[in-house]
Amino acid sequence: MKQFSVTWDVTKEQEGMLLRNFLTEEHNISRRLLTDIKFHGGKIEVNGQHVTVRYELRAGDHVTITFPKEERSMAMQPYALSLEVVFEDEHILVVNKPAGLATIPSRKEPNISLAQGVLAYYDLHQIPATIHIVTRLDRDTSGLVLVAKHRYAHSLLSKQQIAKQIERYYVAIVEGLLHRRKGTITLPIARKASSIIERTVDILGQEAITHFETMGQSENHTLVKIKLETGRTHQIRVHFSAIGHSLAGDKLYGGSIEHISRQALHCTTLSFQHPFTKETITLTSKFPRDMCSMIERMEFFR
Repeated sequence: MKQFSVTWDVTKEQEGMLLRNFLTEEHNISRRLLTDIKFHGGKIEVNGQHVTVRYELRAGDHVTITFPKEERSMAMQPYALSLEVVFEDEHILVVNKPAGLATIPSRKEPNISLAQGVLAYYDLHQIPATIHIVTRLDRDTSGLVLVAKHRYAHSLLSKQQIAKQIERYYVAIVEGLLHRRKGTITLPIARKASSIIERTVDILGQEAITHFETMGQSENHTLVKIKLETGRTHQIRVHFSAIGHSLAGDKLYGGSIEHISRQALHCTTLSFQHPFTKETITLTSKFPRDMCSMIERMEFFR
């Protein structure tokens, strides 16, 4: 698999810095990744010459880091899928995941997942990359998924995620009529003791914060726009169930499948800072067909 490299020019303000500090402080390369670069086939060069991280930089120097080859896990084999690519460059891929497709393989479905579809896409387009999923969605949640094409991009995007700088907006159809136009649900979430899948509100759980705004209502349902401040497993589904408004179709958390056969939840907007260009990337996805059909049948109004 081809090795990825990146080059930076040293500015006057950075003159005199040790190369180690330039890489860790200016470009967020972790010490663990630096160690891998040094001992597992990567390269650290200044002006085309191998140097140590103790090298003292001068203005105008060209610093090039070549990252170690990434190996694919034999446990995850490519599986050809029809992927809807929303954004792509040499560092990042964003795809629109359909409902019914796991983001990564599971014991229940070890051979078909979005991750394996991405690997097949890489092979088809001769992209020398392995899988680095940044944002995940539940199997039956549709919408935008962010994927990094190499380990360094994954590291930078993960730091954004921890700092809550990656914004994801969802649209859901919940049962019943919400009487607040805007609100925030702040309830801790933990794994349910009797299940390996189900989550529940638990005072001993992890902090979970969900912001919402109503977009429209029908006789018995509310269309809701949602922004997550935290990203706990099943967070939206657990929170709305806990306040008495389960997602339509979400039978795991008390929703009815009368009008839709899966939880009516779609990740419609994804916004993040590109880790290399520093540009703010904002991407959107249209509602999937099953949610559109339900909205049309229910005649939602504002």
